[in-house]
Amino acid sequence: MVYEGSESERERAINEWLPVTSNRNAKWWYSAFHNVTAMVGAGVLSLPYAMSQLGWGPGVTIMLLSWVVTLYTIWQMVEMHEMIPGKRFDRYHELGQYAFGEKLGLWIIIPQQLTVDVSSDIVYMVTGGQSLKKFHDLVCPNCKEIRQTYFIMIFASVHFVLSHLPNFNSISGVSLAAAVMSLSYSTIAWAASIGKGVQPNVDYSYKSTSNPGKVFDFLAGLGEIAFAYAGHNVVLEIQATMPSTPEKPSKGPMWKGVIVAYLIVAICYLPVAFIGYWAFGNSVNDNILLTLENPTGLIATANIFVVIHVIGSYQIFAMPVFDMMESFMVKELRFRPCLRLRLISRTLYV
Repeated sequence: MVYEGSESERERAINEWLPVTSNRNAKWWYSAFHNVTAMVGAGVLSLPYAMSQLGWGPGVTIMLLSWVVTLYTIWQMVEMHEMIPGKRFDRYHELGQYAFGEKLGLWIIIPQQLTVDVSSDIVYMVTGGQSLKKFHDLVCPNCKEIRQTYFIMIFASVHFVLSHLPNFNSISGVSLAAAVMSLSYSTIAWAASIGKGVQPNVDYSYKSTSNPGKVFDFLAGLGEIAFAYAGHNVVLEIQATMPSTPEKPSKGPMWKGVIVAYLIVAICYLPVAFIGYWAFGNSVNDNILLTLENPTGLIATANIFVVIHVIGSYQIFAMPVFDMMESFMVKELRFRPCLRLRLISRTLYV
């Protein structure tokens, strides 16, 4: 099935169909909860463990420094979106092509962005299944054991439906729910830690006794914090959904949303990291919810919140992948933009 018509008509039709550029009527608060959903993932629950690998001094410093540095780098990207008058860099690879050339830019950016987006979706798929299983085990401890694989399949079945929403703005409701859930389970994590209080014989020293072990733990802690502050790989695509005129460029509402998002990130990350480590020291698990075994109902609720959140995160990271797939099929393979093409390609991805 090939699309027919002049090149200009064809290009316009494609842009009006692709998920990143089909709708440019987003509000500034869409930017806020899209960025929260992209950044605040299940990685927030490992921050107390990262603190245990770094210690109080380095841990607090790196947490705060990471917040400042990543906010600054997002500001740079927001500014670069329309740094050329009359031109919008709607996708990462378009900015890469401007910087490195038409072909080299693609080869530098596309593999890296696909690696981040696809691997993140795999992580979210597994995390969603794990949290569903944890919820099942908590609310029904005497039920028959069900393999985690089946919970992952249940989680995936949700995306067979949601993945067919056409563009970023159409998943705004999902993203909003995910952002609320991230704030909710983060609050449960630090509030329950306060409820537990400082544990008897709490130890804030490093677990590893050898110098190589301490170095590797330190590097692992840095990696966990870096993973928690991810989400930059969809910034340009989110900004592409914003309306823009010479008088009111898209960076205005986008930056407003980013500021709100980063305030929420701070509210989620810093209390969980510091209070979780304060309460449990180096005995904290790599998932604070595993350390907080009681109250059972509260921890079960937090796991459901995690499931809802990673549903939204999966969609946010999948949308640029859908855009690349569909762009390649209609531009290079000359397929007609249609619902059937979208149904087949997105179902195969999930």
